[in-house]
Parts: sequence; C-alpha cells; structure tokens
Amino acid sequence: MSTENTTAASQRTLSEATAATGASGPAQRRVAIVTGASRGIGRAVALRLAADGHAVVIVYAGRTDLAEQVLAEIEAAGGQGLAVQADIADEKAMAAVFDQTERRFGGVDAVVNAAGRMTLAPLVDLDLTDLDELHRTNIRGTFVVAQQAARRLRPGGALVTFSTSVLGTSFPTYGAYVASKGAVEALTLVLARELRGRDVTVNTVAPGPTATDLFLDGKDDELIAHLAAQAPLERLGTPEDIAEVVAFLAGPAGHWVNGQVLRANGGLV
Repeated sequence: MSTENTTAASQRTLSEATAATGASGPAQRRVAIVTGASRGIGRAVALRLAADGHAVVIVYAGRTDLAEQVLAEIEAAGGQGLAVQADIADEKAMAAVFDQTERRFGGVDAVVNAAGRMTLAPLVDLDLTDLDELHRTNIRGTFVVAQQAARRLRPGGALVTFSTSVLGTSFPTYGAYVASKGAVEALTLVLARELRGRDVTVNTVAPGPTATDLFLDGKDDELIAHLAAQAPLERLGTPEDIAEVVAFLAGPAGHWVNGQVLRANGGLV
C-alpha cells in the first residue's frame, strides 16, 4: 500500500473513531503513552492507537528524526500527539513524561511499553556488561514504566508490556534475552492483582519472529527464511500484526482480558 493510501486509510479510521465516540478534542479522547515508538513494533502501535482515536505520546530513546516522522504521520491523519525523549529505566525521566502527558492531555488511559533491547550470545560467551545493559532496559525499564502506569492510569485504563515467544521456543543464544523477558511475564499477573479495585488491566504481548530492525539485525537471508517457515502461517509477523493485538488489549473491547500473556506468533509455539 502506498504512503498516500496508508495516510488516507488512517484518516478514515480516525474520523470513524471520533464520530463513534463523539470526541472533538483532547479532553474527550483516550490518551496513550507508547515507549519505543519511533520505530518497529512501537511505531506501529502508536499509529494504530492514533487511528483508534487516542492522543499518543511517542516516547523514544535517541532517534528524534524518526519520532518526529511518527508524530507527523499521526497529525497528518487528523490525530494528536507529542514526542518526548526519555530513558525508560530512569524513574525521574519517566515521571516527567507522565507529568507532561497529564498537563497536555488531561490524563493517561493506556500505557504500552514497547521499548526493549536484545543481546544474543551463548551463555558461556556472554559479556556481563551486555547482560547488565539488557536487564536495565528490559527489566528495570519495565518496572519503572509499570510503576508510573500503576500510579497514573485512569479507571478503564490498560498497561501492555512486551515479552517474547522465544520463552517457548528456547532458541540457542537467546538465554539473556529470554531471562529478561521472563521477568516481565512474571510481573504481569502480580501487578494485575495489585491493581484490584482500580479498573485497570495489565497484560503482556509475546511476539514471535517479527520483521523489525531489532529482529533482523545480524541475521542472513537463509536464517530469516528458516525462521519465517517455522510458524504454520509460514511468514514472519509484521509490526502491524502485533499492533492489532495491542490495540485490542489497550482499548475497551479487550478490558475483560487481564493478567495474561498473549503469544502473537502465527502458531510458532
């Protein structure tokens, strides 16, 4: 689909969402914070939630140019958003993101923590400095974002975090990565139960092999083709596939799903 057609489709979807809810301004819209939103799955999630009528806060680590492109696409489709640079593992920085969101849009209804880091190596060869950096982003970062979400989400809100279906496939060299994502999965039901009475859901999405820069980096065509063939649907996932799952969990339609880990992998595991 061309960029023009994609933008037109987003405009139609956003218009339909606005008409359905009667929304006419930021105070009447749901508001979402999406980390890692400058590219990959996070970018697709930000665009999908904007198409559903959310005002979207695009949180990114370093690529200001890419974040601004996402914001421009949202605004071109008639949506509202904000791009904010922040380290998700820095509790003061993330508190400031939530503060800025509340000042700009009045509150927070959905938080999607799509930011992450991947380090691949056999355990025996793993550089422990890389392990520390991996855990800082994937574990500490998830806890920091989840803590702010638990404090700030309005009734009817949703927190969506990210794991990986490799916890089920147990591919070699993924040990450090799956260890960090196992921690995210373990947190999911615990936090959902801690938020009893708040009318806030907590769920985790665990994608399989998905065609993002993070996944494709360092893999040759033969390996990519091999991985794509493993699922019964015989292809890699796309960021848009995962964004559809997140949009369901982040919106009112998915609000009865709580404390769950959803593997979105085409039947891989």
